[in-house]
Amino acid sequence: MDQIVDHLKKSNNILLLSHIRPDGDAIGATVSMGLALLSIGKQVSLYNENEIPKLFQFLPYSENITQQIDDITVFDTAIVLDCGDLERIGDKAGLVRKIPVIINLDHHITNTGFGTYKIVDPSACATAEIVYRLINQLNITINRSMAFSIYTGIMTDTGSFRFSNTNQEAFAICEEMVALGVDPNYVASHVSVAYSLSRIKLLNMVLESIEVSKNGKLSIMALTQEMLNKTGSKPEDLGRLINYARHIEDVKVAALIFESNNGCADMPDSKHQFHISLRSDGSVDVAGIAATYGGGGHKSAAGFNVVSTLSEIKAEILRLADNF
Repeated sequence: MDQIVDHLKKSNNILLLSHIRPDGDAIGATVSMGLALLSIGKQVSLYNENEIPKLFQFLPYSENITQQIDDITVFDTAIVLDCGDLERIGDKAGLVRKIPVIINLDHHITNTGFGTYKIVDPSACATAEIVYRLINQLNITINRSMAFSIYTGIMTDTGSFRFSNTNQEAFAICEEMVALGVDPNYVASHVSVAYSLSRIKLLNMVLESIEVSKNGKLSIMALTQEMLNKTGSKPEDLGRLINYARHIEDVKVAALIFESNNGCADMPDSKHQFHISLRSDGSVDVAGIAATYGGGGHKSAAGFNVVSTLSEIKAEILRLADNF
């Protein structure tokens, strides 16, 4: 961490990036780190390939996360947050590689170790926890705006302190953030309660797609572009849909099959790009499963991309249950 601290103190123009389809941790870590660097006079730009989901737009400064990079040559440093590999930032990965120094801040056990400098700590409950530590090492005072982002990153990535990655630091840090002015009810009301009509319609269609393996230990649900178009939904409406499949009685692993590109994925001779999200009750290491497909994540939450037909990938995932 000392090398990163020394480098950031000397840096002038810093680009912060997180993974595509950002969740609360990706956004919280990005915003809190960005605000911290701004407070010590650094030029900072925040980027994500996708629009910020509406439920996280309450976070101070989140409106400054942009979907474009105008001139990559102005940056002397890139900080990549919550990404197991550089490609997770999306189409700009090749461009970001041209930045002289890349700092990798992450808590995924399958992280590839990319970057000039890195802090990869799988024991951290969230990347926001790592950012909290780094801000303190930089001797930056955490203000109320930073606190909201750190709290939200930890709260969402621990499933409101329900998931197995919830550690002692999660509670200690969040207690400190509350003391700095964070209102847990205010955060929860934005993150956990508000649902758009389009999301409700989408949920109904996705629930209809649920299938369970013969032994009852694995459930899958499918989400196609056609469903998104019919309901008027956006990728930001995908958050937490997989939990409905994960909480089925006796299910150890749930999979959400998301068609990433346009097309009719149910045509047997039509292959499409799919993103597979995996969730486990903790008894199955889904990061290991994802790694066999070139993906990664945590023991209880992971994902990967694959080109296939919908019927083929469904059958392949259902066969995984034979090993549980």
